[in-house]
Amino acid sequence: MRAYAAALKSELALLRARLAPGVRLARMHWGGGTPTLLPPTLTHELALAIRDAVPSDAETDFSVEIDPTEIDAARLDALFEAGMTRVSIGVQDFDPQIQKSIGREQSFELTQRLVEDLRHRGLVGLDVDILYGLPHQTAPGVADSIQKLLSLAPDRVAVLGYAHVPAVSRRQLMIPTASIPGPEERLDLFETARTLILWDGYQQVGLDHFARAGDPLAHARACGRLRRSFQGYTDDRAEVLIGLGASAISRFPQGFTQNAPSTSDHLRAIRSGRFSTARGHVLSDEDRLRGRMIEQLLCEFRISRAQILARFAVPPERLETLFRTCAAAFPGVVEITGHGLEILEEGRPLARIVARSFDRYDASRNPQGAI
Repeated sequence: MRAYAAALKSELALLRARLAPGVRLARMHWGGGTPTLLPPTLTHELALAIRDAVPSDAETDFSVEIDPTEIDAARLDALFEAGMTRVSIGVQDFDPQIQKSIGREQSFELTQRLVEDLRHRGLVGLDVDILYGLPHQTAPGVADSIQKLLSLAPDRVAVLGYAHVPAVSRRQLMIPTASIPGPEERLDLFETARTLILWDGYQQVGLDHFARAGDPLAHARACGRLRRSFQGYTDDRAEVLIGLGASAISRFPQGFTQNAPSTSDHLRAIRSGRFSTARGHVLSDEDRLRGRMIEQLLCEFRISRAQILARFAVPPERLETLFRTCAAAFPGVVEITGHGLEILEEGRPLARIVARSFDRYDASRNPQGAI
């Protein structure tokens, strides 16, 4: 950990030397669950190094992913002293059998104690993730877990689908495929969770996020300013996102870059005095057009004809061809309206599939390219 923290500080020094004058830090996220492994001294050191590299705004939003099984009072105090304003907690499911089957044993009582400690210290925002489609999961079980989760009064809830990909995550080989709910059962599980969360007064944000009425995410949705990044839904309007550490992804107006996924390769690059950028993608005009249409579908379940034509140099007849092709591919799910292209209410669970049809890089869906 100390070696990795030292590399992060060196990476911050490289960043500081290249930032334009006047750049300010609006938002910061320490992700992966790993930050809570850091001892308080390293948390302090990293926070100071970040402030030295990039001056913060007075209202900088600082969120941290916290693992309830890997935290104590001293580390919590260090995070609050560093300026933490928002916490994200992964729950998965509160059922002990399910937790054991996925190797993630985290009781409701443990999570509840953490939330109480956070609130006592003055936490501003609490985000909680829960999964559906886990092995042995049933609708009554999901209902029980959701009710427990809502008793924690989170500001935001994300109900995310479990992806069973043992070829990528070898630990999933221990999970018998027969115990995993099928597609119709998954839809049932999500609808059970969604119904309970809406009954509790939350507003649905996009596909799978929910927020309290006064939350900035709910406000962004209501005002048409909701965005979708590779991290999920956000109200962040910044054009630049800088990722630090192994495998971190950055976004710039020109495109994307990613650091070396291997920790050893990343450390080797930083110690030699250079960034570990391993790959990237320069956005074309076509990428920007399709990216915005995909984002509109995932955020608003519609593509605004007027907004697209005003923002991009696309011939109206070509846009209409894209709309007609999509509507023909998804009859009863998508329709063309006076506003543009819209996913019908009953078709919204398929929004990801509809959006993918506009992704020309999605070779798994169509080797010849998307529409």
